Parts: sequence; structure tokens; C-alpha cells
Amino acid sequence: MSGKLSGKTAVVTGSSSGLGRAIAEGFAAEGANVVTNSRSQDRAEDTAEAIREAGGEAVAAEADVSEKADVAALVDAAVEEYGQLDVMVNNAGTTVEKHVFDQTVEDWQHVLDVNLTGTFYGCQVAGEQMAEQGTGGHILNVSSIYGSVGVQGRAPYNATKAGIENLTRCLAVELAEYDVHVNALAPGYVKTDLAEAPWGEEAEERDWPYYGYSEEHVTNRTPLGRFGTFEEVSNCATFLVAGDHYVTGEVLHNDGGWLAFGWGSKGT
Repeated sequence: MSGKLSGKTAVVTGSSSGLGRAIAEGFAAEGANVVTNSRSQDRAEDTAEAIREAGGEAVAAEADVSEKADVAALVDAAVEEYGQLDVMVNNAGTTVEKHVFDQTVEDWQHVLDVNLTGTFYGCQVAGEQMAEQGTGGHILNVSSIYGSVGVQGRAPYNATKAGIENLTRCLAVELAEYDVHVNALAPGYVKTDLAEAPWGEEAEERDWPYYGYSEEHVTNRTPLGRFGTFEEVSNCATFLVAGDHYVTGEVLHNDGGWLAFGWGSKGT
């Protein structure tokens, strides 16, 4: 299959659903060999099978990104199957939604281990592989608009996303000598399993910290007046890893203008 990523091999962590799956399927449609991932082999295989049925190339690999050995095995699987690693997308993430007084040490550590430490392991292991290959590469870390703002009830998640963005800048500088580009993608509101739920009228009836996250609130708060789509996130990811640019150490906010709008609302 020809395309912008033809002949490239990409690992996408957390690609059994949501944004990760959309990115994996988008890369495959652009000709990449894709290694899909989940903590469940069956869930990772579901995405890989969908890619193959669409005419793409993919294999599935079970791994828990909070364990460095698992991340190393994931990269090894890509190299063993396809010969090298060209693209690493650190997408796997989790959250715990509670008031800060109710957040436990275990809550904090779990989100930190998956979101930030898991991203660090992905960058470290993939970067080393790309450096050894001598062919350069692209690392893409998935952040969020919540990495730039304070949002109640999500302290661990927000902190890890902010950490991912500065980790991205640091490693872009450090890995530049190996021609490894490191960038981050920070989506706005897309209807994923991890995002706030439920959408619609019921959301306004729920207790804090869910207040204010109805569909009407989000669309009023977003200058483009709508949620983003999986395809739009995938398109941005493809741009950042396709290699035909001079971009590294950047955070691309594909948020419909949400951050640019400050705290305003188009509604009444």
C-alpha cells in the first residue's frame, strides 16, 4: 500500500480503541507497517485485524507501558517483524477523576506510571533503537489540551500531560544528533472512552467535577463549534511523523481553537 508512510514501521501504544486506534489505522492507510498494542493481546489483535481487512499491514503485541521490559519487547517485536523502527507513538494513557482531597497515593502513582513514565520508556527505548539504526526517526507523544490548563478533578492527568510536553522538548534537543524528531500532539475534545462522559443533558445533572462538560458547553467553548474527529487527530499525527518537515520539539494543539479562546464561551 502506497502513501505518506509507505515502507515505514510504526508502533502505536494504547491502540485498541479511541485516538490510538484511529492513529494506527490512519498510519496503515498511508502505507505503514503498524504494531498495535494493548495490555490485552485480544484487544490489540482486534485493531490489527481491522487494519489487515482494510488492506494494510499490522501485527499485535501485548504490553503494559508502565513496565520498561514490556516496552522494550514491543519495540523488539516491531524490529523482528519488519526489520526496523521508524515511528513510535506514545499514546497509552489513563486518568482518575476525583477532588484533590480524595486522590490517593495509589491514584497518583498509577496515572504517573502509565502516562508519564510509560511515555518516557517509549521515548528512551525507541530513541535508542533509532540511534542504533542510524536512519533517524520520529517519536510522537500524545498529550492533551489539559497539559496547558488547570481543570478541576484531574490533577494527576493534567500534571502528567504537562510533563509529557516538556519531556518532548527536552528529548527533541537530546535526540537531534541522531536525526530523531520528537514532537507532541495535544488534541482537544474528541468523543473517546477516556474523555468525560456522558455527553448531553445528563452531564449537567451530575455532581462536580463533571459540571460544565455537556456537549453544549464544549461546543460553545470551542471556536470551531464542534468536537474534533478521529480522522482529524490521525491526519495531524501523520503530518508530524511523515518526515517532510523541519519540526521537532513542538506541541501541536489540534483543538478547534479551544486554547486560543481563553475562558470565553460563544453561548449565553
